[in-house]
Amino acid sequence: MSQIKFEIEQTLGVLSESGKGWTKELNLISWNGREAKYDLRDWDADHEKMGKGVTLTKEELIALRDLLNQAEL
Repeated sequence: MSQIKFEIEQTLGVLSESGKGWTKELNLISWNGREAKYDLRDWDADHEKMGKGVTLTKEELIALRDLLNQAEL
């Protein structure tokens, strides 16, 4: 299995932290040398292990923001 390469270019924020020290973060990440995208997923404290997540373009993130702003939360 090939190694996934990533570079966290910018950490936008931490949404939560689990009891085991993993954090759910929104970051701007370049995956395998490609253009950076917005990424929401769980990370261990050293950013070596990660959980499943969602990767969004800037346009998708803006659309999500707009949907959340319209939702009655």
